[in-house]
Amino acid sequence: MKKIISKIRFSYYTIFTGIALAIALVPHAIANTPNQTSIPRKVDQTEDCEILIVGGGVAGTAATYEGLLAGRTVCMTEITDWIGGQITSQGTSALDEAKKQRSLWYFPKGYTEFRQRIEQKYGKLNAGDCWVSVSCFIPNTAQQILVEMLQEAERKGNGKLKWFPNTVIKKLEISADGKLIDSAIAIQHRPAPNTAPLNSEPLSQIIDDAYRYENSSRLQKQIIRFVPLTNSSIPNSQKRPSDWFVIDSTETGEIIALADVPYRLGIDPRSHLNPSSPVTENDAYCTQGFTYTFAMEQSSEAQPQQKPSFYDRYLPYYGSDPKPSLANFDNIFTYRRIWSTATDQPKKNAFGVSSMKAGDISMQNWVWGNDYRPGTDKDNLIYSREQLWRSGQLEPNGWMGGLRQSTLKSGEEIAIGFYYWLVAGTTDSQQKTNWKKPFPNHRLLTGFDSPMGTLHGLSKYPYIRESRRIIGRPSYGYSEGFSMSEIDVSQVDFSTETYRQNLSQEAYRNLWKALAGLEAASAIRNNTEPQKISRRTRSTIYPDAIGIAQYYLDFHPCLSEYPVEKSGNTERAGVRNGHGAAFPGQIPLRSLIPQKIDNLIVSGKNIAYSYIVAAGYRVHSYEWSVGAAAGTTASFALTEGILPYQLVESLPRVNPLLTKLQQTLVQNDNAIAFPDTSIFNLNWSDWKIW
Repeated sequence: MKKIISKIRFSYYTIFTGIALAIALVPHAIANTPNQTSIPRKVDQTEDCEILIVGGGVAGTAATYEGLLAGRTVCMTEITDWIGGQITSQGTSALDEAKKQRSLWYFPKGYTEFRQRIEQKYGKLNAGDCWVSVSCFIPNTAQQILVEMLQEAERKGNGKLKWFPNTVIKKLEISADGKLIDSAIAIQHRPAPNTAPLNSEPLSQIIDDAYRYENSSRLQKQIIRFVPLTNSSIPNSQKRPSDWFVIDSTETGEIIALADVPYRLGIDPRSHLNPSSPVTENDAYCTQGFTYTFAMEQSSEAQPQQKPSFYDRYLPYYGSDPKPSLANFDNIFTYRRIWSTATDQPKKNAFGVSSMKAGDISMQNWVWGNDYRPGTDKDNLIYSREQLWRSGQLEPNGWMGGLRQSTLKSGEEIAIGFYYWLVAGTTDSQQKTNWKKPFPNHRLLTGFDSPMGTLHGLSKYPYIRESRRIIGRPSYGYSEGFSMSEIDVSQVDFSTETYRQNLSQEAYRNLWKALAGLEAASAIRNNTEPQKISRRTRSTIYPDAIGIAQYYLDFHPCLSEYPVEKSGNTERAGVRNGHGAAFPGQIPLRSLIPQKIDNLIVSGKNIAYSYIVAAGYRVHSYEWSVGAAAGTTASFALTEGILPYQLVESLPRVNPLLTKLQQTLVQNDNAIAFPDTSIFNLNWSDWKIW
């Protein structure tokens, strides 16, 4: 294992040193623009792009991949120094996939290539012999693979990648009419002289500094202005409506907040479209929990374990899943094991994988462990629009990332404390039986060559399950703005008494009319009683589909009281009401197009959907699909000289250019529908999640 880690470390630094050198050799024009006085510091360099991708997570990487294959000049920024998001810098290197989708290998092209390269790297797809997935692997291996994929896409498509690690967007410069992003001001940081390398301390300790223009004792800053790459050879009569597109692929919807386009955060109000919601008014403070992951290695002998100074504060929170089958450390360890030393004929545990052994490495991502799940205005992680205004973050040059630093810190502490609980704890907050005993034969893997690539051992960025979500533009059937809803994808049984009681009579009727499928017109015309309507057994089919997704509507709910670790604290009641399977679904182009700003496209977890849909549309393959769609759409709009909203403004009448975009996606092996998708095909019962 040490040899593998060493090789990974060497490859990672070799690749990124090469990229950094290439960037350094690009001539940087010194900014001299009228807007220069609007920021406190002089701009150090100006970079021109056809596509500016903010956020290098899974979706951002996928968008970059497609943009490079299309021959575009792509600028990509990322707050960490790794691309790949939840696959890499967030440490959740266990692919969440739907069973039948996986059996057909029905994934976006780049995602399929990534899976193949994982298998080639290790000689098997499941390097960890884990049981939560068919593919668990080491995060810094995935980082190396994704970098190689982008380099090859750059060569193959004759595109140009400008990669800006450790970089955040500080300010947007908007056109006079308020419709276009004209430029973006970014801050790139590096260690100040004679200070430790980056990733020496957790994110919470440097995040505020990273968003400040001024140099500090810890960080030195480079101020970068991103601008459109214009083509001076194009006559004025043929000028495009926008010479670039900005894609928000950040983990928390930073650009949509900074641009102040309409969006939602937290739990949506209950309605006939989201009937499982537990609230009647929006609750912006209850989002799904976030997680700092870490890797631990089993050792042959007991290791010295140091109790964190803050451990007792979080002790009342820690516990195992109440299922008896998980009251066993072997099952917990192998759940997300990312490296296994198993032989060809290993001993099998209760979940059909080899039992843990010395040298095995496990990544931890546990609900009553390192999940941190705040749910009040005192501790929510992602600031609401009202909180942003109150704190001055939406004032000129006031943006500081939109996150609560103290909550990030608490998330880091609860994760470190959870490791200590696993190896030394004897209590369990979720089980009546006191099964927990110490398991000291483990070590927390730390260091720059460790799986997480940090000196402290935590992931570089927390795994974010839920973000700010745009409200799309008004369109046919969506007068208040487009959004995907629970009933568009859920397989939940809406005929139960719960829905009759929680919805008004009118809302309950509207729910079933919306679920009627081919009978919808008749049900509306005749005002058919709900009990006489046969529910459709498929997801909503969109004429503007540009991607696919399927997973369980899986919740990690916020907790009821402040603070999270309060003894006896419980999950917010009703948040799991929508928990259940989802049909194979589509991603409509309208969900990527925000209001107000015409050259902004969103991807990742920032698209227009409800918090219930977000619970299923947050996994790895979905993120790749929506990212690929965003990158392809941006390139297509540049080629055709249009704005993305123009492709869907005539719906339900389909624009020929929309059809052309969809054909482009399919030709590039990025599916826009699952096999046999049709309003007449109601047999989705064999599309199993697990």
